[in-house]
Order: sequence, then structure tokens, then C-alpha cells
Amino acid sequence: MTITTPLHPAFLARMQEMLSAQEYTAFLESFNAPRTYGLRVNTSKISCEEFQKLCPFPVKSIPWIPNGYFYDEDTRPSRCAYYQAGLYYLQEPSAMTPASRIPIEPGDKVLDLCAAPGGKATAAGAALQGQGLLVANDISTSRARALLRNLELFGIPNIFVANEAPAKLTKTFPEFFDKIILDAPCSGEGMFRKEEALAKDWTPEKSRELSEIQKELVLQAADMLRPGGLLLYSTCTFAPVEDEQTVSYLLENRPDMELAEMENYERFSQGVPEWGNGNPELTKCIRIFPHKMNGEGHFLALFHKKGQSIQESSRPHTKPDKNAFPLIEEFLNEIGLKTLGGQPFDWERVEVRKDKVYYLPPVLSDFRGITFLRNGLYLGDLKKNRFEPSQPLALAIRKGEAEAVISLPVSDERLTRYLKGETLNIEPEEATHKKGWHLLCADGYPVGFGKLVNQILKNKYPAGWRV
Repeated sequence: MTITTPLHPAFLARMQEMLSAQEYTAFLESFNAPRTYGLRVNTSKISCEEFQKLCPFPVKSIPWIPNGYFYDEDTRPSRCAYYQAGLYYLQEPSAMTPASRIPIEPGDKVLDLCAAPGGKATAAGAALQGQGLLVANDISTSRARALLRNLELFGIPNIFVANEAPAKLTKTFPEFFDKIILDAPCSGEGMFRKEEALAKDWTPEKSRELSEIQKELVLQAADMLRPGGLLLYSTCTFAPVEDEQTVSYLLENRPDMELAEMENYERFSQGVPEWGNGNPELTKCIRIFPHKMNGEGHFLALFHKKGQSIQESSRPHTKPDKNAFPLIEEFLNEIGLKTLGGQPFDWERVEVRKDKVYYLPPVLSDFRGITFLRNGLYLGDLKKNRFEPSQPLALAIRKGEAEAVISLPVSDERLTRYLKGETLNIEPEEATHKKGWHLLCADGYPVGFGKLVNQILKNKYPAGWRV
């Protein structure tokens, strides 16, 4: 059989050992099948039912992801204003699975340890519904910046985006988090069909080297998990040394950790005990093979930490700079905003740092000594005698929360022009107020701010965000 993806003989030999003859043939054939494309709806902004009504391009439900949809290869969802409004995240269907298999509740304290570019972190943030805390970390500064952008695009207000070594986080947050996601650095074998460069760079030694990193990370994650909490470990590789063997290592070294069942799907495969230390509990792990379902390769394990945690009450942790309040309040009154992200606006959470205004998460936390890019939602800047709102604030505002809006149909070419930074002509009946700050929306969903003067909307969409 001829396949175009360059696959190392040692990789093929190991896969042939792992699979039956019939399955191995089907596995090889999957490399000639077209890859799948998916998007995940941001349910903190829009329901799946409403999205299906509004979506201007064809989508089909992903059967194992409640808010996931396939779209066609020739579709360009990132060019639609709904994408710029943060209504969905573009993500390979199998990669959506880990975040869908850890039950995050509003009010939880959640850590995504290796979070960039943000696929799992945005899913976790949406599930929190603006309550609790999401700590999203990546050790790479450039990747952490991309992570922050995606969280801001999704309109998630209760974030702490860290750029730190996991070992340092472990010292700061012992047994702190209710839920932890560890999508570990891996050899990427499950993505060979999607990214040929990964296949070209693969060596037999790579999995063994990465396994040592994974073992260190999974122990650190377990130590940051509260008793009674859940830890989701995932990779996008088939290698047992990175999958069942890493899971076995954690179970052997942390007796208070046990495997938990995950919601099943008929085409999932079970973990294989013989590929780990023989523990029959390893069948609770999930393997995704591309020859069995419409997605790339993935591995998941959900752990539960034995014991019961004592819940702390969430409370603010700042001394507000009340001198800045009148300018901020004047702006909020101008646009008619009283709730933010579905929650009443809480002045106790407002913090001013060097004329920049932030809305801190509603959870008491000590982040001293941690390198970070963002603590909370960036609301905007204090200028001379005025407050200038930020783009992240625009995206954190939900449909119907602000009164001063200009809502255009998603098909209106002015939305595209706005995203390019152009000024717009607005008809009197299209704006709720005669002048001043407005939220420009696509069918009611905020895209960004503008200032209306004599029926001209001055564009306030930041240069770094433009299409």
C-alpha cells in the first residue's frame, strides 16, 4: 500500500505490534483519507441551538462532543465575524475530547498546565461561566501570548495567564485546584496525517525522552490537585511509553490517585493494561484511532484524588483604587452595562496598575513570585479625564448586556471593513444612541468598540487584532 505521509520504519513496526493485521491495514489506509476539520461552540456566549440557526456555512454535529461541529475543508470559518466575536474555536475534533471528559463546574478552580494555544483552556473557561478561576500556563512566552489572545477572544474574564515552569507552580499551589488539565508535550504520532513535519522529525528515541518529561509533569499536576479533585491527562500520540506507561507511573508513585470512568463513545478504544504495568484499571483510559472514527489520534486518562476537600469561599482580594472609579463608572453608564459575562459588576474586583484597569478573578489567590501575562480581565486605560475601553472588555460583554449597540447582520460588508480598521457609515435607526461609545455587534454578539459622531462610527478595533 502506498501512503504519501513519510513514516519511520520503527514507528510502523511498533504500530504493527500494537494492532491486529486487519486493524493495521485499516490504520495505514487512514493516512490516505482526508483529514477532518472542526469547531467548538463557545457556550458561555451562545447556545448550540442558536449557533445552528445563525451559522452561515454548513456544519455537522460531532457525535462525541456536545458542542462540536465538523465543517468542510473549503469553508473558512475564521473569516466570519462570528469567529471575531468569539462564538467558536477552531479545533481538530479529537483534540476537543479531553476538555469534554472532565466535568468542570462554575466556581471551580481550574489549571491548564500546558495550555497554549488554548483549545482546552477556552473550553474550560467557557464551562466556568465567569465564576471561579482559570489558571492557564505555558512555559513558552510566545505561546503564552497566543494563549492569552485566544482566551480574550473567547471573552473569559476570570483568568490568570502564567508563563512559568510547572515546578514553580507546584510550590505556589499545593493541593489548590479542583480540576486540572495536562495535555502533555508528546511525540505527536496521532497528528502525523495532519502535520507531515511531525512524521519527518520522529525518531524511536523521542518517545522515551518525552516520557521522562511527562512523568515529571503528571506528578507535579497531581500534587497541585485537591483531595476529591479530577486530573485529565492527555496526549496526541499512540506510544504506550507516553500513554499507559505514564499513567501506570503516576498510579505507582501517588497512591492517593485512582483512575475514573469517562463518558464513552462507541468508536473509542480502551487503554490496554499490557501496554502499561498490567493494571486492569488501565482499561478506563480512552484511545482514539483515526481508522475507527473521524479524528486524529489521541489518548486520555481521568484521575480522581482520594479524600475530600474543604471548600473555601470565593472572595475579592484587592484594595480598589476608588479615585479611578468615576471615569470607569461614567463609561459603563454611557454604554448601559450593569452585568459582565452574566455576573453583576463587582467594584471590589477592580484594580488599577499604571493607568491600566483590570477586573480580577473572584477567587482569593496569592500569585506573588509567579511570572504572568494577565491577572483577570483587562478593562481598559485611564487617559486624561476619560476611560478608554479595551478589546478584551468588548468580547467579555455578552449579547444583551450593553444598551449602546450597533447590531449588523453577519453578512453586512461593514463588519469586514470594521475588522480591517475602517470607519463606518451608520444609519440613525441602526444605533441605539445618537452619539458616543457603542458596541458593534454581529447579530447582537459584540465584536468591538466604536465611537459614533454624526452617523460616522470611529473605529476603535485595535491594530493588533485587525484582519
